[in-house]
Amino acid sequence: MSATSHPSMHAARVLLQELAAHGVRDVVLSPGSRSAPLAHALAAAASDVPPPGAPRLGLHVRIDERSAGFLALGLAKSAAATGAPRGVAVVTTSGTAVANLHPAVLEAHHSGLPLVVLTADRPHELRGTGANQTTDQVGIFGVATRYAVDLPAPSGRDGESRDLRQVVGRAMSDALGTRTGHPGPVHLNLAFRDPLVPDETPWPTGVREGRPVVSPPRTGPTVGHVDAVGLDLSGADVDAAERELTVVVAGDGAGPLARAVAEARGWPLLAEPSSGARGGTHAISAYRPLLDSALGRAVRRVVVFGRPTLSRPVQLLLARDDVRVVVVAPGGGPWTDPSRRAALVLPEVPAAWWRARSGADTGAGPGGPPAQDAWLSAWQEASSAATAAVGRVLDEVEAREGTRSAPRLTGPGVARVVGRVTGPDDVLVVGSSNPVRDLDLVADWSGSPVVLANRGLAGIDGTVSTAVGVALGLPGRRVRALMGDLTFLHDVGGLLHGPLEREPDLQVVVANDDGGSIFATLEHGAAEHAHSFERVFGTPHGADLAALCAGYGIRHQLARDAGELAVALAVPGPGISVVEVKVDRAGRRALGAALADAARTAAIEAVATEFAAGSQET
Repeated sequence: MSATSHPSMHAARVLLQELAAHGVRDVVLSPGSRSAPLAHALAAAASDVPPPGAPRLGLHVRIDERSAGFLALGLAKSAAATGAPRGVAVVTTSGTAVANLHPAVLEAHHSGLPLVVLTADRPHELRGTGANQTTDQVGIFGVATRYAVDLPAPSGRDGESRDLRQVVGRAMSDALGTRTGHPGPVHLNLAFRDPLVPDETPWPTGVREGRPVVSPPRTGPTVGHVDAVGLDLSGADVDAAERELTVVVAGDGAGPLARAVAEARGWPLLAEPSSGARGGTHAISAYRPLLDSALGRAVRRVVVFGRPTLSRPVQLLLARDDVRVVVVAPGGGPWTDPSRRAALVLPEVPAAWWRARSGADTGAGPGGPPAQDAWLSAWQEASSAATAAVGRVLDEVEAREGTRSAPRLTGPGVARVVGRVTGPDDVLVVGSSNPVRDLDLVADWSGSPVVLANRGLAGIDGTVSTAVGVALGLPGRRVRALMGDLTFLHDVGGLLHGPLEREPDLQVVVANDDGGSIFATLEHGAAEHAHSFERVFGTPHGADLAALCAGYGIRHQLARDAGELAVALAVPGPGISVVEVKVDRAGRRALGAALADAARTAAIEAVATEFAAGSQET
């Protein structure tokens, strides 16, 4: 290092070089003074002609650190959706700026996304002195990080750059889960001492000393107790269970593997919208009401992929004493088992499940349970009947509402229109609470569109910013977001981007029922709680979404019925736009009950009487 080099600036440049060497392409920055060395270095790296030695990085600047964190999360989510996961960095200054990243870090932790958190800090001699904008940032994210380190302020000592390269290599290995199969967020707390501005010293070039090459294990991490139970993953032990009436449950992030297994074995597939497995002939639409029918009661084994967190009927299924739960959990992370009922946890799909099924596999025979093919056919017939019944109820309700001054669309109706126009090449980001559940009920896709959601903690926080990050990460793809009004308002600041920033193409559909209708469908919405419901659960806000959008310079359009919504979705236009659909939540509880009853009734009528009787005896 040159004797005239500013140590903080030199370290910031080395840090960016190493992040880029480990696959980081995008960095999200919120402004601040203590993080100035990184800001100056990022500005150079993101310029049209970076200086010699500077890596090429995409820079995204956001004023609000919470929005910045979720924007970075969305960028990481978009990369994972393409099958090429990579780390995305977010940079903040010290103090409350760091705390504002916590929601995004928690979501990344539970979703397994490689978020690289770079927080600037005062040098150690200024900590604990009452210095401005200083708090204890060390370990602030607790157990939510795969790796956390507090780096002392650079001084220019010999070997300092080598040590920094080692730290970044270790951090990126843990963020990507290279050795563990368990990716997630990492935190580098970076102390910087004045001066915090660049000098005339050039970027270091051609230096790799200290950069580790981390090799993944030859075989992926395995779940230890599989061997302890003596299971033959390649043969008879797995085949022997084929006679059990089985369904596949695919939760968030399950991926196409869940669909492939269901289709290979002839099992019904109960897939959440953001599972990455929803589609094909084995996917069962409107499956939630069916779990409270003869078909649901006949299930004796569930094979679980991903994190199923969306519905209570699925949770009740996984908690039943008469159901054997098998979890397929690749990688070294914790497996999902909220009811603590998992009988078997597999690190991979058994080879026997990929082999062609024989007559013995199907369970056919005198006195035995129905054949697997009949089992699948029954679910498919019930699914078709239930989906049609749900559609008829929605048509009737919306036709009736359309004759009055009330909104002409329901929440499920909005989701139905959005689901219909979402093609296999489109990307849909869906918000928590009712929108994702409505989509789960009405979506009927033959292909498997890319549907993304923050289901790690299933919160509404940061959804707009996440969708913006996804759109920035997938240029050229049609990206939409579907969310409720509270979700939109909670992160409306995510619409804000300066004129110097790249604008994504993103269409946000907001089902506006002036409050939290999800609570109306829960026990809190029962009649006996009506005296307190509206204020503490319904939370009406009366916000003018069109005026808010105008303030942010965002195009806004009001769709009054399904036809207007379909037209708006067909021609989204460039940049960010918002389509608002006003829906009524007054009858939300009754509508949910009517939809479930119609689906169950249709399923009972569709499934053969002899199967229903036999399944109840199985």
